[in-house]
Parts: sequence; C-alpha cells; structure tokens
Amino acid sequence: MDDMTSKDDEKGREIAKEKGRIEEQGMQREREQAQEVGRKLGAAEERSREKQKHGSGRWIMPIIGLIVLVCIMVVAVFLTLSVSVTSTTTGVSFPYTTMYGVSFPEGQTIAIGDSHLSVLSYENELISDIDGDRQRLVVGEARVITERHAVVKTLGVITLMDTYFRIGLTYKGNLESRAYFDMAVQTSQQVPDYLLKQLLPPEIDARPM
Repeated sequence: MDDMTSKDDEKGREIAKEKGRIEEQGMQREREQAQEVGRKLGAAEERSREKQKHGSGRWIMPIIGLIVLVCIMVVAVFLTLSVSVTSTTTGVSFPYTTMYGVSFPEGQTIAIGDSHLSVLSYENELISDIDGDRQRLVVGEARVITERHAVVKTLGVITLMDTYFRIGLTYKGNLESRAYFDMAVQTSQQVPDYLLKQLLPPEIDARPM
C-alpha cells in the first residue's frame, strides 16, 4: 500500500514538473514573440524617420537652389543697369510729374544725364550754370533742364525704361555750402521711382516730396 502511494506521489511530482516546464516554455515563447514584435516596430519607426529625413532633404535642396538663383539674378540685374541719356526735341507731352527735394554742393559740377550743372552762391543770389548757360537766381526762381530721352537697360539687352523727360528746378536757398531746390521730374510715361532715380546722381541727395 505504501509503495503504491509513493508511486502516485512521484508520478504527481513528474506531472507537475512537466506542466511547469511546458508553462515555462510557453512564457519563453511569448517573451521571444514580444521581443520580435518590438524589434519589428523599432525597425519600422527607424525606416519611417529615415524616409521623412530624406523626403525633407529632397524638398529643401531645390528650394535653397531656387532662392540662391533668384538672389543671383536680382544682383545681376542691378549690377548691369546702364543709363543712356541724349538730347532731343520731339515736342512730346509730359503728363507725369515726380517731385523731389534736392541739394547741390556749391562749386562742384554735377551730371544729370548728359547735362552738366554747377551752382555758386553770391551774396543773396545763386549763380547757376547749366551746360554753359549761366543765370542768376534768387529764392523762388526756377530753371529748366530741357527735354531729354532716357533709356535704362539691364543685362545689356533688357529695356527697363524708355521715356522722355525734362527737369524743373526751383531755388529754395543755401545752407552750409549746399544749394537747395525743389525738383520736378516730368516724364512722357509713368516710371517707377527706383528707375527714375537712375537719372539722378547721388551727389544731389534726392528725396521724394
């Protein structure tokens, strides 16, 4: 009877041990499966990040290249601006007027297109010389730079402005060796200010009114 009980106990222990081993194997497989899933998810995330990175790079480089190209073109346009001014007598009308406040340094010849102008104060008057024609001015008196034809080009072949113009100068007085004028630039067609200023030398410090 004792032998049978002992055998039953031993058999029960073996069954329990086998059951435990099977459970352990099952848990091990679950851990391995979980690790495999984790590795796959991690690899998928890494591929996604790499794809986004390369995708962004494909867009960024062309955009940077386009910006650089536009900047180069803008610089080239401004660096190759050329102004040609010639005398003419066509009798055209001048319906557009742009006003500037300007000042001329005394005793210095200033070129406006193909005209040369110099001023020199004397007592309460101003001696003005435009292309060799001298006149005395008092405050409020005016002089005119007669009709001219102006063409502004860029890159040697692209015409940005083609207009006829004339300039009226009204003497306003002197201060610190500079003669001040109201300048009326009349044109045969409407011209943007940045192109119109190409006709005016920087020495006169033209400021829109």
